[in-house]
Amino acid sequence: MTVIKATCPHCGDVELTVAQVRLVVCSVPEWSYYAFVCAGCGEEVRKVATPEIVGLLTTGGVLAERWSVPAEVLEVHVGEPVGYDDVLDFALGLARTDLLAALASFPGSRVAAR
Repeated sequence: MTVIKATCPHCGDVELTVAQVRLVVCSVPEWSYYAFVCAGCGEEVRKVATPEIVGLLTTGGVLAERWSVPAEVLEVHVGEPVGYDDVLDFALGLARTDLLAALASFPGSRVAAR
């Protein structure tokens, strides 16, 4: 049976089994991590999993959960953030569009003739 040694910030060195370690490997390597619940204090400990640690843990038998960050998260955003007034203007604009569509679908409507 493989024994994995890790460190709890409260209890110090701990020994874990493969089943006690959760390894999450992200498409952005800096966001990968491994976690475990310390048997001593019961706290979840989460630490960055560098490529070297990922290699060691997977070689030891820990199954990696893989996830990809959506491209939108990595986009560079410029300008002011969307505010309450922007959302309200958008909602009111949608309401006008619905009204226009309803008028256009009415038989004999001047809007439908255009």
